[in-house]
Amino acid sequence: MSRILALFFLFVVCGLGAAAQSASPTMSIVEDDGTETEEVSYEGSAPLQVIFRANASDYDDYNVYYHWTFTNDDTEEVFLTRYDEETTYTFSQSGSYTIELTVTFIAGTDTVEYTMDDPFTITITESKLEVPNAFTPNGDGVNDVFRVKEGYESILSFKAAVFNRWGKKLYEWTDIEGGWDGTSGGKDVPDGAYYLVINAQGADGINYKIKKVINVLRGYTESE
Repeated sequence: MSRILALFFLFVVCGLGAAAQSASPTMSIVEDDGTETEEVSYEGSAPLQVIFRANASDYDDYNVYYHWTFTNDDTEEVFLTRYDEETTYTFSQSGSYTIELTVTFIAGTDTVEYTMDDPFTITITESKLEVPNAFTPNGDGVNDVFRVKEGYESILSFKAAVFNRWGKKLYEWTDIEGGWDGTSGGKDVPDGAYYLVINAQGADGINYKIKKVINVLRGYTESE
């Protein structure tokens, strides 16, 4: 009897210490500067680059097969499948998404399958783009550059240009974080009205075609 108990104890100890095929998937959000932040769910604007890693473990004698599925929660359709241990995808359309991983370990007739307890979730916000009516390029450090208002979201492409009253192009830019400093040819333009044209595309399919008059108020200070 004591020998049976000893063998049972040895079996339990060895069983507890045995390695099991598994995975620890991660989702990393890639920032504009290239840094990565791990998240399990994320809400933000497009374009959004994300790296998914399976991080499989203890599979020395096993062949490993990866199956990533990307589902659009709005349509409930799987729109993408990937079969790599690590995969990168850029989300460019607004909506809600679910990303799941299945890993299958196979060694002869032995098959072990790993599935995620909770999938990763991504929400891409609807687009937003607004511009001011005037700016004050007087060198006081406040409102010296004409640019789109803070809080813009999910803008995939952007192009802006400023013209004078005779239709001459004074400046243009394609970086949404850029702007016009109120100069042309290295010289300050006079105070007055100028014509702004913006063409941009949102992740939700909205095409922004903004045409408006903006005012250069160089003699105005924010304290006034």
